[in-house]
Amino acid sequence: MRWFLGLPVVLAALGAQNFTDIQPSPQQTEWQDMEIGVLIHFGLNTYTDKEWGDGTVDPKVFNPAQLDAGQWVAAAKAAGARYLIMVAKHHDGFCLWPSRYTRYSVQSSPWKSGKGDVLREVSDACRRQGLRFGVYLSPWDRHEPSYRDNAAYDRHYNAQVAELASRYGEIREFWLDGAGSEGHVYDFQTYIRTLHTYQPNALIFADVGLLPYGDIRWVGNEAGAAPEENWNVVDAYGVLRWRPAECDTPLREAHWFWHPHDERSVKSLEKLLEIYHHSVGRGAQLVLGLAPDDRGLLPDADVARLREFGDALRRLYGHNLAAGAAAGSPWAAALDGDPDTFWSAPPDARNAEIGVRFLAPVTFDRALTMEWLNNGQNVQKYDIQARVENGWRTLYTGTSVGHKKIDIFPRTTAREVRLRIRMAAGAPRIREFQLYDGSH
Repeated sequence: MRWFLGLPVVLAALGAQNFTDIQPSPQQTEWQDMEIGVLIHFGLNTYTDKEWGDGTVDPKVFNPAQLDAGQWVAAAKAAGARYLIMVAKHHDGFCLWPSRYTRYSVQSSPWKSGKGDVLREVSDACRRQGLRFGVYLSPWDRHEPSYRDNAAYDRHYNAQVAELASRYGEIREFWLDGAGSEGHVYDFQTYIRTLHTYQPNALIFADVGLLPYGDIRWVGNEAGAAPEENWNVVDAYGVLRWRPAECDTPLREAHWFWHPHDERSVKSLEKLLEIYHHSVGRGAQLVLGLAPDDRGLLPDADVARLREFGDALRRLYGHNLAAGAAAGSPWAAALDGDPDTFWSAPPDARNAEIGVRFLAPVTFDRALTMEWLNNGQNVQKYDIQARVENGWRTLYTGTSVGHKKIDIFPRTTAREVRLRIRMAAGAPRIREFQLYDGSH
């Protein structure tokens, strides 16, 4: 995937805005709580050993005889994913649903005698197994003849948006990928108006330069890494918007589609955990790219690694040591393990402290902090400290917290630990302060 910048946008004049005044929508806070998703690439490229098709491949090569969308969804769930984004049309223009507006689709393939619908099978599997469903519809189309005419292609693409938005139930996220579109002008406002006619709660993912009025932003790389200091508000063409970052990275190194004899490229468990800590652990969303093979199944190696990843996260973050200190604490709402409750400093406070006191010493090597974001993101600088023999020792100093911040430091044993918020733009509000020992 590549991105382009510089689309002309006319924005209404607005009053002065402050970054810390911008608040998320209810849909955005609910989306951020999902934390992990998957992005499924599957199509003609699966059968041609390519990443980007040119729109000339015969649909007759598409014949996934063992396609099992339920297996894809189950593997995603085992990794901890809560939503799935299906690539409905990649840059080659091949549609995984029977579109009324092109024959370059599953209806021209031998799969199910041309009567199949991959999107239907995936969306149904998601709902059976409790994952939220999203779609990726490439604006760039290397097959569609009308692409050469901006207005004609706008009508074509908008009609396909209406098909997807009206046929497959709730769409939680709609991906707009700007790859390959340099020099082409799209009527994004009409597309989004059509999408929201059928899907008013759908969130729009796009690069800030591609679509300044989107809801979710691309983090800027495909390594699955957000910056250490990560703010949810961005300046898009002079207008401040709440646009949390989504970190996308393929499960296999550098490959979004399946390629034969490529099992060695599956990322190691250690690498996936590093990616998790650099994405979700820095307040962003993690989207893992999954690629079914030419049978229509996720390979065994991929399924096993996804389960290992989910098991490791459950092992690392399954026992919150701080929860045992919540009873009777003035900060109980931040220590109770329930992200639906939060502790708030007084309205005029710009610094604060949350303390944890144990009956006996505990050993830990990481802290997990969550900010209550409904009124905006406020924490600007903080310390995590433990009381040891010689007094308070600083284990970690950080800047932003946001949705979730995971800080890892040398293994420490102490009876008292505190989160010191040293600077905040508004009254600090903390959903959770948790401690874990990830060394075993």
